[in-house]
Parts: sequence; structure tokens; C-alpha cells
Amino acid sequence: MKSIVVLISGNGSNLQAILDACASGFIDGEVCAVISNKANVLGLDRAKEAGSIAHCLPHQDYPTRHSYDQALQQLIDSHKPDLVVLAGFMRILTPEFVQHYSGKLLNIHPSLLPKYQGLHTHQRAMEAGDSIHGCSVHFVTEELDGGPVVLQARVPIFPEDELTAVTERVHEQEYSIYPLVIRWFCQGRLHQEGNLAFLDNEPLPEHGYANDDDEYDL
Repeated sequence: MKSIVVLISGNGSNLQAILDACASGFIDGEVCAVISNKANVLGLDRAKEAGSIAHCLPHQDYPTRHSYDQALQQLIDSHKPDLVVLAGFMRILTPEFVQHYSGKLLNIHPSLLPKYQGLHTHQRAMEAGDSIHGCSVHFVTEELDGGPVVLQARVPIFPEDELTAVTERVHEQEYSIYPLVIRWFCQGRLHQEGNLAFLDNEPLPEHGYANDDDEYDL
């Protein structure tokens, strides 16, 4: 069973999907610790309820991004994780931090990468008139939202949609594909080499694994 540390900044809805997938046995792993850079967030309560260790490490307590990431790294390493998962962790990570966890650092981003890196992705997709939007799970590299994509899920944007509807539609897909990718990693099927992700020792294309016959529902 693999050991997982999850980093959050807020509500922790993706964290909950991961915790549920571990509890059901879908993921052969355990969330040993959850770390938030913000205090009094729902995600920390979710962690405690699931029996995970919950840490708050406020970034405001550190004078620089580098000093914070050093403290964060030390805290993560104290749990000896096999995998570090970013689940709504709203911090840009230093290159040294990313390099330290190279090959075992995953993130989920609310767009079909490489489109709409950064923030406000749903609004940007709607303003651009996109009819298809989605989310991507990827390995983290030094490039912001630029690491190799493992898996994407697409959702439609309808002309009458409001922002909340698009957001909820994307979230539903996030809760399916993130646990699936973590499952692959814990099974030893998924790994990173340089700027490529490999599944079952086969390199994945730019937009990650795609097979319309596969079901993502847990």
C-alpha cells in the first residue's frame, strides 16, 4: 500500500474523492497526511474525519517562498510518502521543491492543458467561446501547469451556461479522473521520465491517455 500526502488550500472536495477512493479500496494507498497552507479550512476537517494527520503550515509565517517550501518539504518528508498530490493547493512551487519530488508529484488543473494555464480557467474558456472544456491530471514540473499530462476529461459548454454550471460540470469529472490516475500510480503502472508520462511502459501523447471505452466512474 502506497503512502500519499495531499496538499490543499481550501474546501478539499478533490481530497474527499481521494479519501473515499482509498477507503473503498479503489486506490491501493493511504492518505497519511494532509497539509494546508491556510487555517480553518474544510479540507482539514475532512482529513481528520478520515483518520489522516492534518497539518496547517501557513505561508504567511515565512518571509520568502523559498523558506516556506523548505519547511513544507521537511514536513512532507517526515511522512515518507510515495506520492505527493496537489488538490487545490494555491501556491506556485519553487524549482527546488518540484525537483525534489520529481516523478511523484501530481496535480489536477481545471482546463484541457496546454490551454488556459493559470487561474480563472472556466471564465476564460467561456469568454473565448469554447464549446468544449475540461480538466487535466498531470505530473508537476518547473513549468507552471506544464508537466506531462496523464489523463483529461472533457465537458461541454452550452450557450446558456452560467459560470457555476460549468464549474460544477468540471468538478464532477475531476472527482473521477484524479482518483483513477492515483490508482494507476499506486499500482506501479504510471511513471514519469523527463517530460513524458508512461502508462504500462508506453509513453502517453500530449493530451494523455484516451480510450472512449474506459469508464472513469468509481
